[in-house]
Amino acid sequence: MHRLAGEAAKFLTVGGVATLVSFLIFNGLVHGYFGGPGPMYDAPLVAFVIANSVGMLVSYRGSKSWAFRNREAVGPAGGRLAFFAINIVSMAIPLLCLAGSRYLLGLENPVSDNVSANVIGLGLGTLARFWAIRTWIFKKPPTRVERRETARV
Repeated sequence: MHRLAGEAAKFLTVGGVATLVSFLIFNGLVHGYFGGPGPMYDAPLVAFVIANSVGMLVSYRGSKSWAFRNREAVGPAGGRLAFFAINIVSMAIPLLCLAGSRYLLGLENPVSDNVSANVIGLGLGTLARFWAIRTWIFKKPPTRVERRETARV
């Protein structure tokens, strides 16, 4: 339980940094930085994908080198392909929340966009990613008994 709590705290810290990067890029693209609409105001879903793709790179680096550094990564690419696949699939959650807010409810202001995509959507997506990444990409480190048995062979 202690290891799970530590990994969860590190995962959330890495995710917080990646989310901040995504948040700044998304809001700049959609709502602009200087009071006017951004260059992608009419394409918030595309802007969200672009912003979160950059955030995904930040997240992978932090997850591999810090949050899950004691776990072995799966696959020949060090878990990169699976990591990005999980992130792309889980990106559907905040995209659906943003689309619902924008196109079903007609809310187009910065607060509505950020609450739907970056609070509700990313919160739900983060839970799904933590479980999937911990389960499928970064394997559980060997126990003391397994390490001793490997050392004897």
